[in-house]
Amino acid sequence: MRAQLGDRLVVESPVTGVTRRDGEIVGLHHDDGTPPYDVRWSDTGEVSLVFPGPDAHVQHLGHEGDVRHLSREGDVRHLSREGDVRHLSREGDVQHLSREGDVQHLGREGDARDRGREGEARRAGPEGALASGPAPAAPAVGPAGRPGDFGRRLAAARRRQGLSLEETAGRARMSPHYLSYLEQHPSEPGITTILRLADALGTTLLSLRGGDQEYPPGQGRALLHPRLTDLSRDECRALLSTHGVGRIAFTGPDGPVAFPVNYDVLGEALFFRSVPGSAPARAVGSDVAFEVDHLDEAMSQGWSVLAVGRAEVVDDPDMVRRLEERAYSEPWAGGSRLIWVKVPLTRLTGRRITAADR
Repeated sequence: MRAQLGDRLVVESPVTGVTRRDGEIVGLHHDDGTPPYDVRWSDTGEVSLVFPGPDAHVQHLGHEGDVRHLSREGDVRHLSREGDVRHLSREGDVQHLSREGDVQHLGREGDARDRGREGEARRAGPEGALASGPAPAAPAVGPAGRPGDFGRRLAAARRRQGLSLEETAGRARMSPHYLSYLEQHPSEPGITTILRLADALGTTLLSLRGGDQEYPPGQGRALLHPRLTDLSRDECRALLSTHGVGRIAFTGPDGPVAFPVNYDVLGEALFFRSVPGSAPARAVGSDVAFEVDHLDEAMSQGWSVLAVGRAEVVDDPDMVRRLEERAYSEPWAGGSRLIWVKVPLTRLTGRRITAADR
């Protein structure tokens, strides 16, 4: 059994011959096209590593006289051959491509592309022949729009190598359309796919999967041409947002200390909950610094904001009730936090690191 990217793997019942499952081959593991394959299943959109058995065969794209008929009723797709006609139907919505002499409907001399409805597409196969099937995609675990963490790490690794999508896909033996999807959409590909990408990009499985997140932030390399800019008070206030996790620092009985706390922002002050007598509660009555930041590990960029003010206990019952009602989350550390500590934004400064325009 041999296949090319874009071919379909069809698994049929050895008794009835009816298709049980089919999917697009989006990744090869051997240059000669022999198994195993990475297959994106038509019924689920998920990609898995497949070692085909005796009940499976490869449906090659662009085979002349080969007719493919896809229909979907529930989760079932059927492939069949009917003379020289290839058609695609989905729940009663029929599109077909037929050959009459030198004429191809919905195409042009064998090299046209026609995109159908709801993501169904006809793509040029080997030697310019038309083929039908689902548009290239990958298992999505979130809405499209912005890339997920894996996609950003993947794109950054590819750019560091100076490789195009096509070059990277060729090295990893997978479809460029699938690679593009991984970079541009939230997704979680299988470990086999990530290993091939890591090998193609000269990086590690741990790095692409973000497993190095157990290490302190900032494990990546610095930008070649960074630019450090100061942030205005309004920019700092916007970055503080309405809540998050930050670090409160002050000088305690035993010297300087810093603790991470969940915080909420209300007006021109930030608030955090604590336990009477605990280490963070000892900040009350002292001038404190409160720091929050964000690092984009893939792009080696980020920002930090520093607030300075005198910490005080919130003793107004109405304010305590208001804070309790609007708190975004319970403290991550758990347990009962009986007091609220207020830190006025007396001084608010920040800086941002970006790539310099060149």
